[in-house]
Amino acid sequence: MKLIKHPNVVQLYEVMGSKTKIYIILEYAIGGELFDKIVNNGRMGEKEARRYFQQLINAVDYCHSRGVYHRDLKLENLLLDSSGNLKISDFGLSALSQQVRDDGLLHTTCGTPNYVAPEVLDDGGYDGAAADLWSCGVILFVLLAGYLPFDDSNILNLYKKISAAEFTCPPWFSFSARKLITRILDPNPVTRITIPEILRDEWFKKDYKPPVFEEKKEANLRDVEAIFKDSEVHHVKEKKEEQPTSMNAFELISLSKGLNLENLLDIDQGFKRETRFTSKRPAKEIINKIEEAAKPLGFDVQKKNFKMKLENVKAGRKGNLGVATEIFQVAPSLHVVEVRKAKGDTLEFLKFYNKLSTCLEDVVWKTEDDMQDAK
Repeated sequence: MKLIKHPNVVQLYEVMGSKTKIYIILEYAIGGELFDKIVNNGRMGEKEARRYFQQLINAVDYCHSRGVYHRDLKLENLLLDSSGNLKISDFGLSALSQQVRDDGLLHTTCGTPNYVAPEVLDDGGYDGAAADLWSCGVILFVLLAGYLPFDDSNILNLYKKISAAEFTCPPWFSFSARKLITRILDPNPVTRITIPEILRDEWFKKDYKPPVFEEKKEANLRDVEAIFKDSEVHHVKEKKEEQPTSMNAFELISLSKGLNLENLLDIDQGFKRETRFTSKRPAKEIINKIEEAAKPLGFDVQKKNFKMKLENVKAGRKGNLGVATEIFQVAPSLHVVEVRKAKGDTLEFLKFYNKLSTCLEDVVWKTEDDMQDAK
Protein backbone atom coordinates (compact mmCIF):
# COMPACT_ATOMS: atom_id res chain seq x y z
CA MET A 1 0.00 0.00 0.00
CA LYS A 2 3.03 2.29 0.39
CA LEU A 3 3.36 2.06 -3.41
CA ILE A 4 -0.23 3.12 -4.10
CA LYS A 5 -1.29 6.76 -3.78
CA HIS A 6 -4.48 7.06 -5.82
CA PRO A 7 -7.75 8.93 -5.14
CA ASN A 8 -9.70 5.66 -5.47
CA VAL A 9 -7.52 3.54 -3.17
CA VAL A 10 -7.68 3.70 0.65
CA GLN A 11 -4.60 5.61 1.76
CA LEU A 12 -2.07 4.09 4.13
CA TYR A 13 -0.83 6.87 6.42
CA GLU A 14 1.44 5.20 8.92
CA VAL A 15 2.62 1.90 10.39
CA MET A 16 3.62 1.81 14.07
CA GLY A 17 4.37 -0.87 16.56
CA SER A 18 4.31 -1.51 20.28
CA LYS A 19 5.94 -4.53 21.97
CA THR A 20 2.90 -6.69 21.23
CA LYS A 21 0.98 -5.12 18.34
CA ILE A 22 1.34 -3.55 14.91
CA TYR A 23 -0.90 -0.54 14.22
CA ILE A 24 -1.82 0.37 10.64
CA ILE A 25 -3.27 3.88 10.23
CA LEU A 26 -5.62 4.00 7.22
CA GLU A 27 -7.86 6.57 5.59
CA TYR A 28 -11.37 6.45 7.08
CA ALA A 29 -13.96 5.56 4.42
CA ILE A 30 -17.09 6.81 6.17
CA GLY A 31 -19.52 5.56 3.48
CA GLY A 32 -18.99 1.87 4.25
CA GLU A 33 -18.98 -0.97 1.71
CA LEU A 34 -20.36 -0.73 -1.82
CA PHE A 35 -21.77 -4.22 -1.08
CA ASP A 36 -24.16 -2.73 1.52
CA LYS A 37 -25.40 -0.21 -1.03
CA ILE A 38 -26.51 -3.08 -3.28
CA VAL A 39 -28.00 -5.06 -0.37
CA ASN A 40 -30.01 -2.06 0.87
CA ASN A 41 -31.01 -0.44 -2.43
CA GLY A 42 -30.79 -3.21 -5.01
CA ARG A 43 -29.29 -2.92 -8.48
CA MET A 44 -28.09 0.39 -9.89
CA GLY A 45 -28.92 2.25 -13.05
CA GLU A 46 -26.25 2.23 -15.75
CA LYS A 47 -25.15 5.82 -15.11
CA GLU A 48 -24.42 5.20 -11.41
CA ALA A 49 -22.86 1.77 -12.02
CA ARG A 50 -20.66 3.20 -14.79
CA ARG A 51 -19.33 5.91 -12.47
CA TYR A 52 -18.23 3.36 -9.88
CA PHE A 53 -16.83 1.05 -12.57
CA GLN A 54 -14.81 3.93 -14.11
CA GLN A 55 -13.28 4.71 -10.71
CA LEU A 56 -12.56 1.00 -10.14
CA ILE A 57 -10.78 0.59 -13.49
CA ASN A 58 -8.77 3.80 -12.96
CA ALA A 59 -7.54 2.53 -9.59
CA VAL A 60 -6.82 -1.03 -10.76
CA ASP A 61 -4.93 0.30 -13.79
CA TYR A 62 -2.79 2.43 -11.47
CA CYS A 63 -2.11 -0.51 -9.13
CA HIS A 64 -0.95 -2.63 -12.06
CA SER A 65 1.32 0.18 -13.28
CA ARG A 66 3.03 0.03 -9.88
CA GLY A 67 3.41 -3.76 -10.09
CA VAL A 68 0.65 -4.48 -7.55
CA TYR A 69 -2.06 -7.09 -8.23
CA HIS A 70 -4.96 -7.05 -5.74
CA ARG A 71 -6.25 -10.63 -6.25
CA ASP A 72 -9.35 -10.19 -4.06
CA LEU A 73 -11.44 -7.54 -5.77
CA LYS A 74 -15.08 -7.81 -4.67
CA LEU A 75 -17.89 -5.50 -3.56
CA GLU A 76 -17.03 -6.03 0.13
CA ASN A 77 -13.54 -4.62 -0.54
CA LEU A 78 -14.82 -1.50 -2.29
CA LEU A 79 -15.51 1.29 0.20
CA LEU A 80 -17.05 4.74 -0.19
CA ASP A 81 -15.83 8.07 1.16
CA SER A 82 -17.99 10.96 2.39
CA SER A 83 -18.46 12.17 -1.21
CA GLY A 84 -19.54 8.74 -2.45
CA ASN A 85 -16.28 8.07 -4.29
CA LEU A 86 -15.02 4.50 -4.54
CA LYS A 87 -11.99 3.37 -2.50
CA ILE A 88 -10.32 -0.02 -3.01
CA SER A 89 -9.29 -1.60 0.29
CA ASP A 90 -7.91 -4.85 1.78
CA PHE A 91 -4.64 -5.66 0.01
CA GLY A 92 -4.09 -8.71 2.25
CA LEU A 93 -3.95 -11.12 -0.70
CA SER A 94 -2.15 -8.79 -3.11
CA ALA A 95 1.02 -9.73 -4.96
CA LEU A 96 3.96 -7.69 -6.22
CA SER A 97 5.56 -8.07 -9.63
CA GLN A 98 8.64 -9.53 -7.86
CA GLN A 99 6.52 -12.58 -6.98
CA VAL A 100 6.02 -13.47 -10.65
CA ARG A 101 7.89 -16.68 -11.48
CA ASP A 102 10.21 -17.30 -14.44
CA ASP A 103 7.20 -18.20 -16.60
CA GLY A 104 5.87 -14.66 -16.08
CA LEU A 105 2.89 -15.86 -14.04
CA LEU A 106 1.60 -15.93 -10.47
CA HIS A 107 0.80 -19.34 -8.99
CA THR A 108 -0.93 -18.83 -5.63
CA THR A 109 -4.60 -19.83 -5.78
CA CYS A 110 -6.47 -17.19 -3.80
CA GLY A 111 -9.46 -14.87 -3.88
CA THR A 112 -13.20 -15.12 -3.20
CA PRO A 113 -14.81 -18.03 -5.16
CA ASN A 114 -17.63 -16.05 -6.84
CA TYR A 115 -15.20 -13.39 -8.09
CA VAL A 116 -12.15 -15.48 -8.98
CA ALA A 117 -10.98 -15.91 -12.58
CA PRO A 118 -11.10 -19.40 -14.20
CA GLU A 119 -7.34 -19.49 -14.85
CA VAL A 120 -6.68 -19.02 -11.12
CA LEU A 121 -8.72 -22.17 -10.44
CA ASP A 122 -6.83 -24.17 -13.11
CA ASP A 123 -3.66 -24.07 -10.99
CA GLY A 124 -1.44 -23.62 -14.05
CA GLY A 125 -0.35 -20.06 -13.35
CA TYR A 126 -2.10 -16.82 -14.23
CA ASP A 127 -1.51 -13.21 -15.18
CA GLY A 128 -2.35 -11.00 -12.19
CA ALA A 129 -3.67 -8.13 -14.32
CA ALA A 130 -6.04 -10.34 -16.35
CA ALA A 131 -7.29 -12.08 -13.18
CA ASP A 132 -8.02 -8.74 -11.50
CA LEU A 133 -9.91 -7.59 -14.59
CA TRP A 134 -12.17 -10.68 -14.47
CA SER A 135 -13.11 -9.72 -10.90
CA CYS A 136 -13.90 -6.19 -12.12
CA GLY A 137 -16.28 -7.73 -14.68
CA VAL A 138 -18.07 -9.67 -11.95
CA ILE A 139 -18.39 -6.44 -9.93
CA LEU A 140 -19.88 -4.56 -12.89
CA PHE A 141 -22.39 -7.37 -13.44
CA VAL A 142 -23.50 -7.24 -9.78
CA LEU A 143 -23.85 -3.43 -9.86
CA LEU A 144 -26.16 -3.65 -12.88
CA ALA A 145 -28.00 -6.90 -12.03
CA GLY A 146 -28.16 -6.87 -8.23
CA TYR A 147 -26.93 -10.47 -8.05
CA LEU A 148 -23.82 -12.54 -8.89
CA PRO A 149 -23.23 -13.90 -12.42
CA PHE A 150 -21.75 -17.13 -11.02
CA ASP A 151 -23.40 -18.66 -7.97
CA ASP A 152 -24.10 -22.18 -6.73
CA SER A 153 -24.36 -23.79 -3.29
CA ASN A 154 -22.11 -26.60 -4.56
CA ILE A 155 -18.53 -25.30 -4.90
CA LEU A 156 -17.65 -27.76 -7.69
CA ASN A 157 -20.68 -26.67 -9.74
CA LEU A 158 -19.70 -23.05 -9.11
CA TYR A 159 -16.19 -23.67 -10.44
CA LYS A 160 -17.61 -25.40 -13.53
CA LYS A 161 -19.81 -22.37 -14.27
CA ILE A 162 -16.85 -20.00 -13.85
CA SER A 163 -14.55 -22.11 -16.05
CA ALA A 164 -17.16 -22.18 -18.81
CA ALA A 165 -18.18 -18.54 -18.25
CA GLU A 166 -21.73 -19.82 -17.89
CA PHE A 167 -23.81 -16.72 -17.11
CA THR A 168 -26.82 -14.87 -18.55
CA CYS A 169 -27.30 -11.12 -18.66
CA PRO A 170 -30.76 -9.94 -17.55
CA PRO A 171 -32.96 -8.23 -20.16
CA TRP A 172 -32.54 -4.72 -18.71
CA PHE A 173 -28.83 -4.62 -19.63
CA SER A 174 -28.19 -2.32 -22.60
CA PHE A 175 -26.54 -3.90 -25.64
CA SER A 176 -23.28 -1.99 -25.09
CA ALA A 177 -23.10 -2.93 -21.39
CA ARG A 178 -23.83 -6.58 -22.22
CA LYS A 179 -21.11 -6.54 -24.90
CA LEU A 180 -18.48 -5.08 -22.52
CA ILE A 181 -19.27 -7.55 -19.71
CA THR A 182 -19.08 -10.48 -22.14
CA ARG A 183 -15.62 -9.34 -23.29
CA ILE A 184 -14.40 -9.03 -19.68
CA LEU A 185 -15.86 -12.36 -18.55
CA ASP A 186 -14.02 -14.22 -21.29
CA PRO A 187 -12.71 -17.51 -19.80
CA ASN A 188 -9.61 -17.27 -22.01
CA PRO A 189 -7.24 -14.70 -20.43
CA VAL A 190 -5.37 -14.31 -23.74
CA THR A 191 -8.43 -13.05 -25.63
CA ARG A 192 -10.00 -11.25 -22.64
CA ILE A 193 -10.33 -7.49 -23.08
CA THR A 194 -7.51 -5.43 -21.54
CA ILE A 195 -7.71 -2.21 -19.52
CA PRO A 196 -6.43 -0.02 -22.41
CA GLU A 197 -9.22 -1.50 -24.56
CA ILE A 198 -11.80 -0.84 -21.81
CA LEU A 199 -10.67 2.79 -21.64
CA ARG A 200 -11.55 3.09 -25.34
CA ASP A 201 -14.93 1.34 -25.02
CA GLU A 202 -17.92 3.55 -25.93
CA TRP A 203 -20.05 2.47 -22.93
CA PHE A 204 -17.16 3.05 -20.54
CA LYS A 205 -16.18 6.47 -21.98
CA LYS A 206 -19.63 8.03 -21.50
CA ASP A 207 -19.46 10.84 -18.85
CA TYR A 208 -15.90 9.70 -18.05
CA LYS A 209 -13.93 11.83 -15.59
CA PRO A 210 -10.20 11.09 -15.19
CA PRO A 211 -8.89 10.78 -11.61
CA VAL A 212 -7.69 13.97 -9.95
CA PHE A 213 -4.41 13.53 -8.10
CA GLU A 214 -4.32 16.12 -5.36
CA GLU A 215 -1.14 16.77 -3.43
CA LYS A 216 -2.35 16.09 0.09
CA LYS A 217 -0.64 17.31 3.23
CA GLU A 218 0.86 14.58 5.34
CA ALA A 219 -1.40 13.48 8.17
CA ASN A 220 -0.63 14.96 11.56
CA LEU A 221 -0.15 11.89 13.72
CA ARG A 222 0.98 13.59 16.95
CA ASP A 223 -2.22 12.60 18.76
CA VAL A 224 -1.81 8.98 17.68
CA GLU A 225 1.86 8.89 18.66
CA ALA A 226 0.92 10.21 22.10
CA ILE A 227 -0.79 6.87 22.79
CA PHE A 228 2.54 5.11 22.60
CA LYS A 229 4.74 7.66 24.35
CA ASP A 230 4.50 9.32 27.75
CA SER A 231 4.25 13.00 26.91
CA GLU A 232 5.05 15.74 29.43
CA VAL A 233 3.29 18.70 27.92
CA HIS A 234 4.62 21.37 30.24
CA HIS A 235 8.32 20.59 29.88
CA VAL A 236 10.35 23.08 27.87
CA LYS A 237 12.27 21.25 25.19
CA GLU A 238 15.44 22.40 23.51
CA LYS A 239 14.93 23.07 19.82
CA LYS A 240 16.56 20.29 17.81
CA GLU A 241 18.23 20.64 14.45
CA GLU A 242 16.00 19.48 11.61
CA GLN A 243 16.63 15.84 10.67
CA PRO A 244 15.52 13.60 7.79
CA THR A 245 12.49 11.35 8.37
CA SER A 246 13.40 8.27 10.39
CA MET A 247 12.70 4.93 8.76
CA ASN A 248 11.35 2.18 11.01
CA ALA A 249 11.79 -1.57 10.66
CA PHE A 250 8.44 -2.08 8.93
CA GLU A 251 9.36 0.44 6.23
CA LEU A 252 12.79 -1.15 5.79
CA ILE A 253 11.14 -4.51 5.17
CA SER A 254 8.62 -3.01 2.74
CA LEU A 255 11.48 -1.56 0.67
CA SER A 256 13.27 -4.90 0.39
CA LYS A 257 12.41 -7.81 -1.87
CA GLY A 258 10.65 -10.32 0.35
CA LEU A 259 12.25 -10.19 3.80
CA ASN A 260 15.89 -10.15 2.66
CA LEU A 261 17.24 -6.81 3.84
CA GLU A 262 20.46 -7.30 1.89
CA ASN A 263 18.53 -6.26 -1.20
CA LEU A 264 17.91 -2.87 0.39
CA LEU A 265 21.63 -2.11 0.22
CA ASP A 266 22.01 -3.44 -3.33
CA ILE A 267 22.42 -0.58 -5.82
CA ASP A 268 21.82 -2.83 -8.85
CA GLN A 269 18.13 -3.49 -8.27
CA GLY A 270 16.87 -3.70 -11.85
CA PHE A 271 14.60 -0.72 -11.07
CA LYS A 272 11.85 0.58 -13.30
CA ARG A 273 10.19 3.70 -11.92
CA GLU A 274 12.09 4.08 -8.66
CA THR A 275 15.32 3.07 -7.01
CA ARG A 276 17.30 3.82 -3.88
CA PHE A 277 20.83 3.80 -2.55
CA THR A 278 22.49 4.09 0.85
CA SER A 279 25.01 6.66 1.99
CA LYS A 280 27.08 7.34 5.09
CA ARG A 281 27.39 11.04 4.21
CA PRO A 282 25.42 13.74 6.12
CA ALA A 283 21.94 14.37 4.70
CA LYS A 284 22.65 17.99 3.74
CA GLU A 285 25.76 16.95 1.83
CA ILE A 286 23.72 14.36 -0.10
CA ILE A 287 21.14 17.03 -0.99
CA ASN A 288 23.86 19.37 -2.24
CA LYS A 289 25.54 16.63 -4.29
CA ILE A 290 22.24 15.70 -5.99
CA GLU A 291 21.58 19.36 -6.80
CA GLU A 292 25.09 19.83 -8.22
CA ALA A 293 24.62 16.75 -10.40
CA ALA A 294 21.05 17.53 -11.59
CA LYS A 295 21.43 21.18 -12.65
CA PRO A 296 24.00 20.53 -15.43
CA LEU A 297 21.61 17.87 -16.78
CA GLY A 298 18.96 20.56 -17.34
CA PHE A 299 16.85 20.09 -14.22
CA ASP A 300 15.15 22.74 -12.12
CA VAL A 301 15.61 21.88 -8.42
CA GLN A 302 13.27 22.53 -5.47
CA LYS A 303 14.22 21.53 -1.91
CA LYS A 304 12.19 21.22 1.28
CA ASN A 305 12.71 19.16 4.46
CA PHE A 306 15.15 16.66 2.89
CA LYS A 307 12.84 16.15 -0.07
CA MET A 308 13.65 17.34 -3.57
CA LYS A 309 11.66 17.88 -6.75
CA LEU A 310 13.65 17.81 -9.98
CA GLU A 311 11.99 18.79 -13.26
CA ASN A 312 13.58 18.75 -16.66
CA VAL A 313 13.15 22.13 -18.35
CA LYS A 314 13.10 20.41 -21.75
CA ALA A 315 10.00 18.29 -22.49
CA GLY A 316 10.50 14.66 -23.52
CA ARG A 317 8.24 12.03 -25.10
CA LYS A 318 5.67 12.24 -22.32
CA GLY A 319 6.12 15.84 -21.27
CA ASN A 320 8.64 17.13 -18.74
CA LEU A 321 10.41 14.44 -16.75
CA GLY A 322 9.79 14.92 -13.03
CA VAL A 323 11.88 13.18 -10.40
CA ALA A 324 11.25 13.12 -6.64
CA THR A 325 13.92 12.26 -4.10
CA GLU A 326 13.70 11.83 -0.34
CA ILE A 327 16.30 11.07 2.30
CA PHE A 328 15.45 8.75 5.21
CA GLN A 329 17.56 8.24 8.30
CA VAL A 330 18.08 4.56 9.16
CA ALA A 331 20.75 5.24 11.78
CA PRO A 332 22.63 8.39 12.86
CA SER A 333 25.36 7.67 10.31
CA LEU A 334 23.35 5.85 7.61
CA HIS A 335 20.78 7.23 5.16
CA VAL A 336 18.58 5.68 2.48
CA VAL A 337 18.03 7.92 -0.55
CA GLU A 338 14.91 7.17 -2.60
CA VAL A 339 14.81 8.38 -6.22
CA ARG A 340 11.54 7.89 -8.12
CA LYS A 341 9.92 9.04 -11.32
CA ALA A 342 7.09 11.49 -10.54
CA LYS A 343 6.02 12.04 -14.15
CA GLY A 344 7.24 11.66 -17.71
CA ASP A 345 8.80 8.76 -19.58
CA THR A 346 10.29 5.79 -17.70
CA LEU A 347 13.10 5.28 -20.23
CA GLU A 348 14.14 8.92 -19.87
CA PHE A 349 14.12 8.45 -16.08
CA LEU A 350 16.45 5.44 -16.41
CA LYS A 351 18.86 7.43 -18.57
CA PHE A 352 18.76 10.31 -16.09
CA TYR A 353 19.45 8.04 -13.13
CA ASN A 354 22.41 6.41 -14.88
CA LYS A 355 23.97 9.86 -15.38
CA LEU A 356 23.08 10.93 -11.83
CA SER A 357 24.56 7.81 -10.24
CA THR A 358 27.85 8.42 -12.07
CA CYS A 359 28.04 11.88 -10.47
CA LEU A 360 27.25 10.48 -7.02
CA GLU A 361 29.89 7.73 -6.88
CA ASP A 362 31.68 9.39 -3.94
CA VAL A 363 28.37 9.69 -2.00
CA VAL A 364 27.03 6.12 -2.36
CA TRP A 365 28.10 3.77 0.44
CA LYS A 366 30.20 0.94 -0.92
CA THR A 367 30.69 -2.24 1.10
CA GLU A 368 33.97 -4.14 1.12
CA ASP A 369 32.50 -6.56 -1.42
CA ASP A 370 31.63 -3.64 -3.72
CA MET A 371 35.21 -2.34 -3.47
CA GLN A 372 36.54 -5.81 -4.30
CA ASP A 373 34.22 -6.12 -7.32
CA ALA A 374 35.39 -2.71 -8.60
CA LYS A 375 38.98 -4.00 -8.66
